[in-house]
Amino acid sequence: MPASLLDFLSGGLLQFGFWSLVLYFLVATQLTIFSVTLYLHRSQAHRGVDFHPVLAHFFRFWTWLTTSMITKEWVAIHRKHHAKCETEEDPHSPMHKGIKTVFWQGVELYREARGMRGDIEQYGKGAPDDWIERKLYTPHATLGPTLLLFISFALFGFAGIAIWAIQMAWIPFWAAGVVNGLGHWWGYRNFETTDTATNLTPWGVWIGGEELHNNHHAFPSSAKFALRKWEFDIGWATIKGLQAVGLAKVLRVAPSLDVRPNIHVPDADTLKALLAHRFHAMTDYQRNVLKPALREEARAAGAKLRSLLPRQHRKGLVDDGRWLKPEAREQLQDWVAQRPRIQTLVEHRRRLAAVLEARTHNASETLQNLQAWCREAEASGNRALQEYAARLKGYRLQSVRA
Repeated sequence: MPASLLDFLSGGLLQFGFWSLVLYFLVATQLTIFSVTLYLHRSQAHRGVDFHPVLAHFFRFWTWLTTSMITKEWVAIHRKHHAKCETEEDPHSPMHKGIKTVFWQGVELYREARGMRGDIEQYGKGAPDDWIERKLYTPHATLGPTLLLFISFALFGFAGIAIWAIQMAWIPFWAAGVVNGLGHWWGYRNFETTDTATNLTPWGVWIGGEELHNNHHAFPSSAKFALRKWEFDIGWATIKGLQAVGLAKVLRVAPSLDVRPNIHVPDADTLKALLAHRFHAMTDYQRNVLKPALREEARAAGAKLRSLLPRQHRKGLVDDGRWLKPEAREQLQDWVAQRPRIQTLVEHRRRLAAVLEARTHNASETLQNLQAWCREAEASGNRALQEYAARLKGYRLQSVRA
């Protein structure tokens, strides 16, 4: 066999060394991650950012080439995940399908969701439907990765085939497995959302900022996922860079919360801010009302808090044990019932959540219910609850520049 042919088979046209191949791989996979998080997720699914048509089409082409995913299907499945989160209809909820299933079989769950064509039509509205989508990207979705295989082999030889294989597993593992699985099972939470979404790390770099999953579930339409001073979202940094050169336009970011002093009665501004920041409000309640009360219970009992109430049960107080197993939920309810002060605070939390989550178009009625809740909280005699109500009344949205 000629040496030139052997060289081609071993190194392709480019004859890259090991570290050049590693660099190519990292750049290529990061482009794929950006195509998913910036284009499919933040732009198409949630309309948080628009990209220049040329850049938008590059993202669409790159997802076709490297993943074979169809924009409309991805968008629909993700929107359904938010609409049906942590229910049996959620396409990939670890609470119902199990963490092992979601982590290791996320691709199969995605394929199953793709088959529900009624859902794709219902949740996929607004996705691209131009000539190239109808004639190439959708009907020939698998052609992209096949073409990439031949290109990889031509450029890098047999090493290109290995790189291609890893590329094919990259999004299924990190997006379908890690984000959809671990992002609803392990991590920290800035916001007590009504689902189990968590932030995997405060620095969203490796998978484009998707690590900040709890923040995203608190403010789904925000193009920016980092919401604390110590958090970093590489996807947002990229958007800002693209915006600086005219290739992106930010449409929505999470509204900033302001607290006005000496507001005696909740007003329309209070209600507007609370509806936007209801998860922030419930998080404040947990940290500033329930937790201090639990510590006082522990001191009164002469015990440490972790021995008085296991961590799993303490987390369950946030949502009445919604995600606990039935036996653990019953144990928590019995524990609360034996402590009248804790029971009162839990009931106040439950009623506040009902006010903020009520599906009504009557803002006046909702405001009246909020005002009534604040009056009762102030009359409770519980100092922490009174201080919380006073702060709550001062909530107001603060305009923030993207």
